[in-house]
Amino acid sequence: MFQTYDEALTWIHARLRLGIKPGLKRMEWMMERLGNPERKVKTIHIGGTNGKGSTVTFLRSILEAAGYSVGTYTSPYIESFNERISVNGTPVTDGEILELANRIKPLADELDQSELGGPTEFEVITAMSFVYFAEVRPVDFAVYEVGLGGRFDSTNILTPLVSVITNVGLDHISILGDTYGEIAFEKAGIIKEGIPVITGTQHPEALSVIIEQAAGKHSPIYKLGEEIRISAHEKTSKGEKFTVSSPFAKLDNLEVSMIGVHQTANASLAVTAAQFLKESGQIKAGEVEIRTGLKKAFWPGRLEFVSNNPVVILDGAHNTEGIESLANELSSRFSGKKVHIVFAALKDKPLDSMIHRLEEVSDKITFVSFDFPRAASASELLAISRSPESRKEDDWKTFLKGEINGMQEGWILLVTGSLYFISEARKYLLEKIL
Repeated sequence: MFQTYDEALTWIHARLRLGIKPGLKRMEWMMERLGNPERKVKTIHIGGTNGKGSTVTFLRSILEAAGYSVGTYTSPYIESFNERISVNGTPVTDGEILELANRIKPLADELDQSELGGPTEFEVITAMSFVYFAEVRPVDFAVYEVGLGGRFDSTNILTPLVSVITNVGLDHISILGDTYGEIAFEKAGIIKEGIPVITGTQHPEALSVIIEQAAGKHSPIYKLGEEIRISAHEKTSKGEKFTVSSPFAKLDNLEVSMIGVHQTANASLAVTAAQFLKESGQIKAGEVEIRTGLKKAFWPGRLEFVSNNPVVILDGAHNTEGIESLANELSSRFSGKKVHIVFAALKDKPLDSMIHRLEEVSDKITFVSFDFPRAASASELLAISRSPESRKEDDWKTFLKGEINGMQEGWILLVTGSLYFISEARKYLLEKIL
């Protein structure tokens, strides 16, 4: 048994060596041995390519505003490992991680010796979260973010009150498939028999697959752009203002404090989910709670201003769709400013299209790398660049410190790319520089 938090965390992370092992049999085996805690929690399941974390945050904030205790299960983390399992935004404590790891380890040891094989890091943490929300810190609701795909994701053992699929993009193609239809099929795997699904998917091929899967499961479906509509959108100094119309109600002049037109889409999905939960008698949350929750919602590393003078922004744009949203926002919100982008990414991303799009909306780019197994080197990133204003730096910490200290008026420093990099950069910037 583990004696300290650090021992437990080392063991959890060591299971990364097992990689990604799609399938639910190991999770089902562990849940049965634990007394099926996943059946004791009221859940909402949120999948998709981009916007999952923001949508989780909006919905959590709405439910909190209505007075409920809300567990959230998200990945990856931005500030600390413990935040992956949180209640009302407060991460699980070190002592609770120790307790949970000691609950799961004997089961993992047994699985290690079985035909099913040992559980992955993600499976272990997912199992811990179910025990936490059901027994250690019982909650009114738990909002679960899909880790990868959906159909075979560890979280897919739950039966939610409602499912949400934010959008579908070409990410993780080596695992999920290389067409929108194939990836949508994996995402739509979270749709359960008769359970409503809310989706922000816009790509026609992907949307048709989700509609087909919902029909096959006799699941009502609410689609952004059809049953759910956004209108009267305008940018504010600190976020977005917009109107949402759904089959349940129309809400005018909603405000969010998270920047980007894409956040209006994420927020509208969360609003519709809350409205459905109210309509079905699961919650008591009216217009006041929805407005309050949306405005209070905050998710770090999503077009986050970590400094206003000089202007330093963090954004975890880690795939094609994320880069496109970021590029559009730079063009519309920051026109007239000079933009210096610092970019780090993982090797398995579509780096050519991501880098070339960033070059269109920046004045210069600096490529860096960071300590992560799948991180692309700064040299590899620079080799893809077409811009004469691009360069690379091997020590991103020293570079950022010098760049921020010497920033000139009228410039914006935007640190973007892998969420794993954003996590490291955010901590360093807030603790050491800003």
